[in-house]
Amino acid sequence: MNRRTFLSTTALAVTGFVTSFAMPSFAQDADAAEPATVVVPDLTMGDDNAPIEIIEYASYTCPHCASFHDAVFKALKADYIDTGKVKFTYREIYFDKFGLWASMVARCGGSMRYFGIQTLLYEQQSEWIAGGKDAMQIVENLRKIGKTAGLSDTDLDACMNNGEMAQAMYEKATKEAEADDISSTPSLVIDGVKHSNMSYADLKKILDEKLAE
Repeated sequence: MNRRTFLSTTALAVTGFVTSFAMPSFAQDADAAEPATVVVPDLTMGDDNAPIEIIEYASYTCPHCASFHDAVFKALKADYIDTGKVKFTYREIYFDKFGLWASMVARCGGSMRYFGIQTLLYEQQSEWIAGGKDAMQIVENLRKIGKTAGLSDTDLDACMNNGEMAQAMYEKATKEAEADDISSTPSLVIDGVKHSNMSYADLKKILDEKLAE
């Protein structure tokens, strides 16, 4: 997905209902906002000491990201992450409020459940986004995914109404994306070098060449 707009939010009320959101330049200075007091943890898989590090930038509302996670990520995880060859970090991009809400639901499960909820969000992307402009329907669809993962209504209410966390997530995502010059999703940063979306065969070639060095 090639879009250089990035969601800006200074307040969030999802379950209570939805505030309006501006869509400023992707290059907006996140330092202009009040610094967040909430720590937003990195989302990682694999061995911290793996010889290769991959950072993926992706959005839950990006269809190309859903395709990547179906056609490429599953094999990447089995062949390289689970075998200790790659440390993988997932970084969320928020092109719209729905992507931010999806990320908040995924993070609501904590680090142990995050990637399981992520799988549901990508596998069911066309279904939970089916509400289109109907924000309330999308909220309900996301809550159903959260409940499938074992979250309670109380958990979801607390997570989805946490404006401070939403602001902290936005600030973190903006700074990281600007630092790596991300302009499309999915993007991969492999040992500091940015790559655009690619097939598993192309990714495997890059990784095998690096492992052979």
